[in-house]
Amino acid sequence: MDSFFEDLGGGRWLALPSTAGPWDASSQHGGPPSALLARAIEACEPQPTQRLARLCVDLLRPVPIGELVVSTKVVRVGRRVTLIDAVVSAGGDPVARASGWRVERAGAPGPPAHHHDYRLPPVGEELAPSDLGGFGTEGYLSAIEWRSGRGSLAELGPADVWARPRIELVAGETMSAFCRAVLVADSGSGVSSALDARSWLFINVDLTVVLFRDPIGEWILLGSRTTIEPNGSGMAETVLADQSGVAGRALQTLYVARRD
Repeated sequence: MDSFFEDLGGGRWLALPSTAGPWDASSQHGGPPSALLARAIEACEPQPTQRLARLCVDLLRPVPIGELVVSTKVVRVGRRVTLIDAVVSAGGDPVARASGWRVERAGAPGPPAHHHDYRLPPVGEELAPSDLGGFGTEGYLSAIEWRSGRGSLAELGPADVWARPRIELVAGETMSAFCRAVLVADSGSGVSSALDARSWLFINVDLTVVLFRDPIGEWILLGSRTTIEPNGSGMAETVLADQSGVAGRALQTLYVARRD
């Protein structure tokens, strides 16, 4: 594996086996298609003075491994802010969609944002994909390097884990900082599992990522907490940070059900 996707040209993409998720070997983990949507939004009529600051992804149905089509549409364009929609389709049907706000890189008065209440753990020992407990370990989970941070993945509950991709999003192309963060942010609900994945499904139907600054370096910290309610819904909240500090947040809505 040397990438998650191959560019076939004309908006067509080939999702490679490295995108496979933990629930079904024929469907992708949410991270790669979300990152592909982020890439499309960054590349749509780019303006050097703007950066992608917020991405909202809806995972409409399982995203298959194979040929995909990605399309974009400018919803609102301006010097200061631009809103862009993007859609991933398979076999002519939409399987994921996203909207992204790009904002102007402008100097702002006042001190930088403070997040002194969040203590960064060091990048710890390497974790095997099997340490993520109850998930399939081929594909995406093996394509990401996982390192311990704080909390135990062997136990249910909140945890902090460092992650970095072993491969690029697109063959022959260096991933942007936002795409790198989105690629791993979708793992927040798995890092902070509140239920045993061997007995329960807790699948996110969406992913929202807000980054007030671009992460620096390869490592992204997922400081994740999951809340599950008896009504079949849940929520995963994730702090996203690099080794210099917090860079943003991710939020996922979860569908929760007992496995058949």
